[in-house]
Amino acid sequence: ARLALTALLVRSARADGHYAPQEAQKIDRIIAARYGLGPDETAQLRSQAEGVEAEAPDTVRFTRAIKDAVPYEDRIGVIEALWQVVLADGSRDAGEDALLRMIAPMLGVEDQDSARARQRVEAQQKP
Repeated sequence: ARLALTALLVRSARADGHYAPQEAQKIDRIIAARYGLGPDETAQLRSQAEGVEAEAPDTVRFTRAIKDAVPYEDRIGVIEALWQVVLADGSRDAGEDALLRMIAPMLGVEDQDSARARQRVEAQQKP
């Protein structure tokens, strides 16, 4: 589930066709905090996930691994983490929106919970 989540974060960062440094940094902060990793371990996990994400034909394998291993409330946290990455570059793209709308039900997260997760992240982003 750790690699699947990190690959899903990478996929969300790449959804707009631009993998910004701010997005990679946000991924690092999320996985370091979530898994208690040091800088080297964090960089290694993200690098591995970038390779896995690039080779994966679809998103289902990532979401299935997370859904099977992560309780519902924590899956809402996954949606929040995805929005943090998507919004890290300061813009919101239609491709990113579409990806997150597809991922939420694949994770078994209700639409209302997904929308509230996005709103919480957007509120944190405002100065």
